[in-house]
Amino acid sequence: MAEIISGWFPENVSSFGGEIDALFRLILYVTGAWFILTEGLILFFLLRYRRREGRRAAYVAGDNLRQLAWILVPCLIVLLLDLWLDFRGAEVWAKIKGQVPPSDFHIQVTGKQFNWEILYPGPDKEFGTADDVLMENELHVPASRVVRVILKSKDVIHSFFLPNLRLKQDAVPGRAITAWFEATKPGKYPLPCAELCGFGHTGMNGWLFAHSPEDYAKWAKQQWP
Repeated sequence: MAEIISGWFPENVSSFGGEIDALFRLILYVTGAWFILTEGLILFFLLRYRRREGRRAAYVAGDNLRQLAWILVPCLIVLLLDLWLDFRGAEVWAKIKGQVPPSDFHIQVTGKQFNWEILYPGPDKEFGTADDVLMENELHVPASRVVRVILKSKDVIHSFFLPNLRLKQDAVPGRAITAWFEATKPGKYPLPCAELCGFGHTGMNGWLFAHSPEDYAKWAKQQWP
C-alpha cells in the first residue's frame, strides 16, 4: 500500500522528503479508515432501520448517556486522532523549520510576474557585489549539499515550489524568507509557482538543476572563469 501511495507523488530527492511522505500516508490511513467506518455505519443503519410494515418510528431525545454516547464517543476518537496527527506533524515541522542545518551556500530567489529571478553571489559569497550572476528560471545547485534560499517578491505573493524536494514556501512582497533543501540525487526538476499570481501564473515555470559536485564545479567555472 505504501508503495502505491508513493507512486502518486513525484520522485522524492529530498533529505527530508521521507518524513513528509510518511505524514501524508498517516493522514490518508486515518481519514480513509474513518471514512470507510462512517459510510459503512450509515449503510448499515439505512438497511437495519429502514421503513417496514408494522414498525413505528421512535422519537429519540438524546437525553441520557447511552444515547449521547453515539455523539460523544466519536467526538473523543476524532479529537484523539487529531491530536496524534498534530503531534506527528509538529515533529516534521520542527525538523524542517526549527532545525535548519548550517550552510555556506546561499542563493536569492525573487518572484515576479511571471518569472523566477535567481541571484548567485559569486566566489565572494556576498550579494550586491560585482561578481553576482543573475539568471531567470534556472536554479543550479550541487547535489548532497545544504542550500539556503532567500525568497523575495517584487509584486504579489508567489509560492516557491519544488515538488520533488517536498518544499513549498511563499515569497511575500517586502519580506525576505529563508528556506532550505538538500537534493539527494542529481537531475533536472520542475520549479513552478504554486500560488495564483496573475494571468500568466501557469507559465511561471523554472527548473532546478541539481548537479554532481564535479558537474557543478564545471558549471561554476563557466560563470566565474
